[in-house]
Amino acid sequence: MAKRVYEVWKGRNKFFLGGRLIFGPDAKSLLATFSLIVIPVIIFCIFVGRHLRHEFPSYNAGYAIIVAAIVYTIYVLVLLLLTSARDPGIVPRNLHPPEEDFTYETGGRQTPSVTFPRTKEVMVNGISVRVKYCDTCMLYRSPRCSHCSVCNNCVERFDHHCPWVGQCIGLRNYPFFFLFVSSLMLLCIYVFSMSAYYIKVLMDDKEIGTVWKAMKESPASVVLMTYCFISLWFVGGLTGFHLYLIGSNQTTYENFRYRSDNRYNVYNRGCINNFLEVFCTKIKPSRNKFRDLVQEVQPPTPAAARESATNDAGPDDRRVKVEDDLDIGGDLLKISQRHNFEGIDSDIRSRGNDQ
Repeated sequence: MAKRVYEVWKGRNKFFLGGRLIFGPDAKSLLATFSLIVIPVIIFCIFVGRHLRHEFPSYNAGYAIIVAAIVYTIYVLVLLLLTSARDPGIVPRNLHPPEEDFTYETGGRQTPSVTFPRTKEVMVNGISVRVKYCDTCMLYRSPRCSHCSVCNNCVERFDHHCPWVGQCIGLRNYPFFFLFVSSLMLLCIYVFSMSAYYIKVLMDDKEIGTVWKAMKESPASVVLMTYCFISLWFVGGLTGFHLYLIGSNQTTYENFRYRSDNRYNVYNRGCINNFLEVFCTKIKPSRNKFRDLVQEVQPPTPAAARESATNDAGPDDRRVKVEDDLDIGGDLLKISQRHNFEGIDSDIRSRGNDQ
């Protein structure tokens, strides 16, 4: 029975719902992230929001505090799911190395040696940029593409691998990641503010009067304020850092790796255009069809390959196929042997013509 692409996927990703959802190998960390968001909100609704219902002129207006917290938390969780459960921009692997980039050097030897360039130059905004070859995915990475060692995939516009969302952050989920982090910061500010307001309400009570007594009356408010204050240092700092990255059109990977090089940023198009590129550009569809059936390709037999090489028009026009089921070393050996055979065949033909 034919298998689907996600069932034979070579990366370390985890798939759910028949390949409709794709997570990183550390998807279990989502449970911790989910708990760190939901549990404080539940505590807030029970021990703080419930008591603030009667502190507004209209009785129903007090319910808005609880409803706003619940609705906004759901919004944050949806952003978390959109960040962690979608293809971040994985580049499909090649079944064989790009043969057009091989070069052959005879050097007076019977068997030509095969050389393979590890980098090549591409043009980005009129400036030459060097890209590297990925041995695992058997392709030259596009500019800003990098191989994630955690997921074992090449990802377009790779930013970083985030363990808190259990997924790589790349071209297709970076906007959702930023919205998730910034929205989580606002949620912390909201819970902190409402908890502080409840402490003030208790202080206004004549029977309590002091801050210390108000804190003893509502220890949940104190815990929530402390928790949100600590969390704000992380999510607030992360939001500010990514605002800087978006404004300068950098990724986290580029910022940490090239910050000491003082190299010119060829991707910077100006602050406004950089923000428009992230938030106002249509997200590209996934390059992977995880639910498609795998197309099995049978490698040609040695006799068929030999016959194909013999019937070619000439050595300059020939391009030898590389078998899909061989590794890189086997590919190089096979190509070398075939070109050697073609060279001998061409030499015999030329001698026959001379006679």
